[in-house]
Amino acid sequence: MSASPNEKGGTPPGEISKTLTYDEKSSDHEAAHSTEHLDLANNVTARIRNPLAGISKEQLRTQVDHFLADSGLKEHASAFHKGALVAQEPASFESMAELDEEDKVALRREAKNRWDLPRRLYLTIAIASVGAMVQGWDQTGSNAANLSFPQEFGIAAAKGTANWERDQWIVGFINSIPYLSAALLGVWLTKPCNDLVGRRGCIFISGILLFVSPLASAFTHNWPSLLGCRIIMGVGMGLKGSTSPVFATEHAPTRVRAGLTSLWQTWVAFGLFIGYSANAVVARTGAIAWRLQLGSAFIPAIPLILFIYMCPESPRWLMARGRYVEAYSAFRKHNHTDVQAARELYYAHSLMQVENELKGSNSWINRFQELFTIPRVRRATLAAFVTMLSQQLCGINIIAFYSATIFVQAGFTELQALYVSIGFGALSWVFTFGANYAIDRVGRRWLNLVMFPQMFWSLLAAALCFLIDESHKTARVGSIAFFIFLFAVFYAFSAGPVPFAYTAEVFPIAQREQGMSFGVATNLFFASILGLTLFRILGALGSIGTFGLYAGFNLVAWLLLFLFAPETKNRTLEELDQTFSVPTRVFMRYQVTKTLPYWFKRYVLWNKSATIEPLYQVDAHMAESVVRAAQ
Repeated sequence: MSASPNEKGGTPPGEISKTLTYDEKSSDHEAAHSTEHLDLANNVTARIRNPLAGISKEQLRTQVDHFLADSGLKEHASAFHKGALVAQEPASFESMAELDEEDKVALRREAKNRWDLPRRLYLTIAIASVGAMVQGWDQTGSNAANLSFPQEFGIAAAKGTANWERDQWIVGFINSIPYLSAALLGVWLTKPCNDLVGRRGCIFISGILLFVSPLASAFTHNWPSLLGCRIIMGVGMGLKGSTSPVFATEHAPTRVRAGLTSLWQTWVAFGLFIGYSANAVVARTGAIAWRLQLGSAFIPAIPLILFIYMCPESPRWLMARGRYVEAYSAFRKHNHTDVQAARELYYAHSLMQVENELKGSNSWINRFQELFTIPRVRRATLAAFVTMLSQQLCGINIIAFYSATIFVQAGFTELQALYVSIGFGALSWVFTFGANYAIDRVGRRWLNLVMFPQMFWSLLAAALCFLIDESHKTARVGSIAFFIFLFAVFYAFSAGPVPFAYTAEVFPIAQREQGMSFGVATNLFFASILGLTLFRILGALGSIGTFGLYAGFNLVAWLLLFLFAPETKNRTLEELDQTFSVPTRVFMRYQVTKTLPYWFKRYVLWNKSATIEPLYQVDAHMAESVVRAAQ
């Protein structure tokens, strides 16, 4: 049984099959038929295997008994014996005599409704992600504050005067410094912070920094002191941005992992919406408006600080440190039954044993070097880099950072610009819920490849609308707002939720902190470059040139994603080791020689009978459950 590429909402072409895959006769043929050894450096056959496959029930039971003795979980032997059997043959639980009817009812319920999860799991991921509101809220605060704080600090020289260019660089630097600070400092503190106090502790520390720094910025009296407050904010953003998505990913079940992890972007978008709304509320408070707009970003940090320790620690973080009793307790809180929790833990443990082949030195520097030296990890690093970079290339932060300025240039009053920005924030937030639902069904890669071309033309259309004569003000501002709103919808389905969810899942646990730090550093560094340069780009190219430039960047991002970012849906975190063990040259060759011709036949020539041979080979005993989950 294999997934049909033509099934609506099913598996994207070329992702799943039981049969041998790409290029059996290639130069890599010497490894093409190997099923005895899983090469995590060069998985040239693109084979996805279950490490428990082929083990007899007696052998499996013996292995589980040894594991229970070593891990201190003997009292849960019954649950683990059942759970191991389900992990070994996930599609065959109905025929397992070892399971009672209650176990089977729970597994049927899980298969029928992927979102049927314990309430505590939803709360855990929501609490961990709420800190993302600070990022969105701060973007909107600085967005509106740009209209007034430069005047108060004497860095608002008129165009054409001696200090005009200098002041533009200073304002851009103040806007961008949290992202630069996060990229160069905050994210790289993630690994030692996680090692010292755990995932929850690191999130708590970031919450403290994100509470203090925005509040302090409201009381500054010169631009250097404001800059200092925003540097501290950046450290908190870096710690939070590198830890919270990983924390959510390591808690979430495979079938809805990206949907839950992408709640991060939902909270960012909600922060944008609430921040824009707060800007409009305080807009008429006079000289203190910018202080309220910047300072109010401390509010989302409060629930993060108060509730993060009510969540269980990441079970995979605990397992990596041999704390299996606590890990099982965490899994138990986030599954309906003991058998489901035992299955999750034992399958993760089995795959982590294979993953240990990738582990080198435990030193921070060596683990960072492994991002670029171990082939499997290097491919994940490249995919994460491209996916994170794409979020900045798409141009979203043109609007998030400077929408008020751009809308004023388009012909809006300052208050109208703030109200229109609320609409942008609302759309960015509302449509992330659709992405949360779709991302585990159609896939991360599919969403990106479909939506980036839509962002290209909608942003280009917004640029062209600036050509409408200013005498037709209603048509001019209305059309610009319409296409920007449309761009926000497309973004909310792709470049918004995908990058952080994708990066949080692609790395092995040994390099997960460093990998996520690198990905977040990439994202925030380029966000800082955008914030730093946009005033100057606007000054040099105007709104038409700026929007047109970033419209073109969407096509660059699409090409990079097409060539370097494999799909990750319906794979456990540990199974992704096998996905990213496929050499980059094999993946790229497949996209160019198989996927592109298929797309042309299917969607240009409208040949509904067009087919494509799949890239990834899934063992027969896994294929049924994987395809069922995909569909």
